[in-house]
Amino acid sequence: MAPTINLVRTLSDLPRRSQAKAGASHFSPFLPVSEDPNRNLNLPFWLLFYLVTLTGCAGYQLGPTNGLIAREKSIQIVPFANQTLEPRLTDAVTSQLRKVLQHDGTYQLATHDDGDVVVSGIITRFQRHEMSFVPTDILTVRDYRLSLTAQVTARDRTSGKIILDQPVTGYTLIRVGSDLTSTERQSLPLLAADLAKNVTALLVDGSW
Repeated sequence: MAPTINLVRTLSDLPRRSQAKAGASHFSPFLPVSEDPNRNLNLPFWLLFYLVTLTGCAGYQLGPTNGLIAREKSIQIVPFANQTLEPRLTDAVTSQLRKVLQHDGTYQLATHDDGDVVVSGIITRFQRHEMSFVPTDILTVRDYRLSLTAQVTARDRTSGKIILDQPVTGYTLIRVGSDLTSTERQSLPLLAADLAKNVTALLVDGSW
């Protein structure tokens, strides 16, 4: 009876083997197959991440934002006049404005008085404002906010058209040490840099 049992078992296995072969015949090389069922569940996430990345980059614009080609026009910086009692402001503002404009790259910095755009200005105000006081002495200032204002003018050299003519202000914070004068002197590059960034933003983003 043993051979008969084995034959029956062998015959009973035939449908399952046929089904396995039939299932294998429907294999598609275009569908990812993994023995780990959780692995394929990550595909929609990566696809979504890829699409979101492409969509986020679609609205990014590299370069100037005022319609100019990078370095299409040159710009000349005339040293600003200083009407305040604070010394060394002219050099600090002129140097920082040239540096920020050169780093921005929208304009080519003219060094021989031949710029397409000529920028000049008058430093009209230098102020300090109390921001905080020493906790044990409400009359002693601990932090100041310095502000620097300049009337900035930009004109087209060829047409003489005024491109920009308005006051611009920059700010910085300082912590009072043993010598307020020295602290202010050391903070002038930061104060002038903030003013220069605000001027550059108006020149680069303004509609002419």
